[in-house]
Amino acid sequence: MKLQPIIVSLLDTDLYKFNMDQVIFHKHTDLCGQYYFKCRNTDVVFTPEMEEEINAQVDHLCTLKFTKEELDYLRSIRFIKNDYVEFLRLWRPIRDYVTVGRTENGELNVVVDGPLFSAMQFEIYLLEIINEVYFRMKYDYETLRKSAEEKLDKKIKALNDGSYTFKFAEFGCRRRLSREWQDVVVKRLATETDKCVGTSNVYLAMKYNLTPIGTYAHEYVQMYQGIDKIPLAYTNHYAMKDWYDEYQGDNGTALTDTITTDLFLRDFNRSYVNNYTGVRHDSADPFEWGEKIIKHYESYGVDPKTKLLLFSDSLDFDRAQALYDYFRGRTKVSFGIGTFCSNDTCEKALNIVIKLQYVNGRPVAKLSDAQGKEMCRDEGYLEYLRRSVEFRLEREK
Repeated sequence: MKLQPIIVSLLDTDLYKFNMDQVIFHKHTDLCGQYYFKCRNTDVVFTPEMEEEINAQVDHLCTLKFTKEELDYLRSIRFIKNDYVEFLRLWRPIRDYVTVGRTENGELNVVVDGPLFSAMQFEIYLLEIINEVYFRMKYDYETLRKSAEEKLDKKIKALNDGSYTFKFAEFGCRRRLSREWQDVVVKRLATETDKCVGTSNVYLAMKYNLTPIGTYAHEYVQMYQGIDKIPLAYTNHYAMKDWYDEYQGDNGTALTDTITTDLFLRDFNRSYVNNYTGVRHDSADPFEWGEKIIKHYESYGVDPKTKLLLFSDSLDFDRAQALYDYFRGRTKVSFGIGTFCSNDTCEKALNIVIKLQYVNGRPVAKLSDAQGKEMCRDEGYLEYLRRSVEFRLEREK
């Protein structure tokens, strides 16, 4: 292995992976999933040496197990249940579930295929590995590191001199420059400012005694598309119902845009409005989205000031400040900032994802509120899903 191990703890992932996995462990162990990698940047080439290193890093990942200290930490999180932690005591990443290759023109191909409760855990680990391998092997790492440090210094100054007045969580796992750099970023933001309320990285939350932050991702709602008895246009309803059954209102921020926010709001009824602490934005115009959500709360006689709007779509600090200024005093507002915390350097960050594409052999998809964020390997299915959503929206006007 040319590089040092990139993943050294199975806690080095986003909290929502454990949140979602616990629901699957309790309710849907019969589901199998297939995940596919996509790089949205143009003209990105992965070399044979990068492919070899990524495979070596995945080999290492699959030698890891949770330690007693890590399991005890997970058990200390109020909504993580003991039987799930005991399952994790036995669980480990299985190498046979992951295939890494490349095309002749340098496109990286990564597929994860296995039981959903296990396959879903690979996403963040793999993105962390791919990012770090790419940036260490393509560029001079010390040059990148120096530019990242200069930019972080400026952000910390702005957070402390009143230029930035909002509070936020660090959401940088999936697109970080390196494990080492994310560690530096989280430590400095937490100790040198009073604006960082926590991190999505469970390992760093444990290491620095911070709040681990996260709820669920698009894949959680998508997986319900693979369950035969659930109509496609009602997957938000069943996803939120299972989530509430599992967490009883704790850990309660709902993601709105998996199959469009307009459809989500059809299912975000009085019960869910009252029992979820807030909602998360991840695509399309955030100002329009926020107005739509506030109007929805008001339609049920709920004071928006008692609910949280969490913004997490490709945020930088200036954009977060603009959103904070706009919604301040009208509702609770928080932010999850990823790339612009963990990989803001002199070079452009990779826009890479690993998305759930099949459940039990059936295609699944994210429609999103913005064109270009869809990812589906079956165009016929994507169109069918879109028509199902449009039919229900038209019928329930």
